[in-house]
Amino acid sequence: MKIMLLLFLPLVILAACDKGAKESVSVPAVSVAGQAPQPTPQPPSGDDRGQVYTYRIINRFPHDMNNFTQGLFIAEGELYESTGKIGQSKLIRHAILSGGKGAERPLPNNIFGEGSTSVGDKIIALSWRAGKGFIHDRDTLEPLGSFAIRTEGWGLTFDGEKLIMSDGSSRLRFLDPQSFEEMGTLSVTINGQPLGYLNELEWVDGEIWANVWKQDAIVRIDPATGHVTGLIDMSGLYDQRRDEDEVLNGIAYDPETGRLFVTGKYWPEIFEIEIFEIEIIKTP
Repeated sequence: MKIMLLLFLPLVILAACDKGAKESVSVPAVSVAGQAPQPTPQPPSGDDRGQVYTYRIINRFPHDMNNFTQGLFIAEGELYESTGKIGQSKLIRHAILSGGKGAERPLPNNIFGEGSTSVGDKIIALSWRAGKGFIHDRDTLEPLGSFAIRTEGWGLTFDGEKLIMSDGSSRLRFLDPQSFEEMGTLSVTINGQPLGYLNELEWVDGEIWANVWKQDAIVRIDPATGHVTGLIDMSGLYDQRRDEDEVLNGIAYDPETGRLFVTGKYWPEIFEIEIFEIEIIKTP
């Protein structure tokens, strides 16, 4: 089934963020299959391919509505999550995929947790403004150490060779997975303009996928050029939000099975989805 999109208004670029706060940004409205307009960026064009996708829900799994989700990833068939907020930040191993034993480990009480990923048998997790990241044993969740970061920490993923970190701006940073030294940066653009508010990250079949802060959309980024080559319209996935903090955030991909999972901050469910390209009709 194809879902028809009507795109309105010229593109409003998401500028690099003011690091003083995670605030919403202005974007065009999109009408999806007769639904009320949801905030989402207009698809890229010009030197980018401009593919636009939507989703289909495959499975639903329970998710603790007290979890302020910051990171989501899969390692060896287990689903892991990192959460935020001072005094509430923790690492979680869910049992929903493997049927194994779930576990959780709090981060220090003064830490606002952020994104996380797996490197070998370790979990690497970020803090927001404390200037440090944390290393945990993936099996026991026991803390093993910490390391310094020079910017805010937002999202984190691993491409098999280097860590990729977002800091809320339009720039992604590449880190050595052993020393955590910065190896380089990548400027992310949409229609040739910086795309800011890049948040949770996931490495998916050679692409960087990113949540955009307070937007019901996931962008697909070419890691060689930084161009946004596609946009996944996630509007309508969860409409029972109580406040503005309950935003889409969390992407987990299992390269062994091809399964894809998403959730949001304080959401009651984790969704397994599949995506497919949709037909676009642009207004004159």
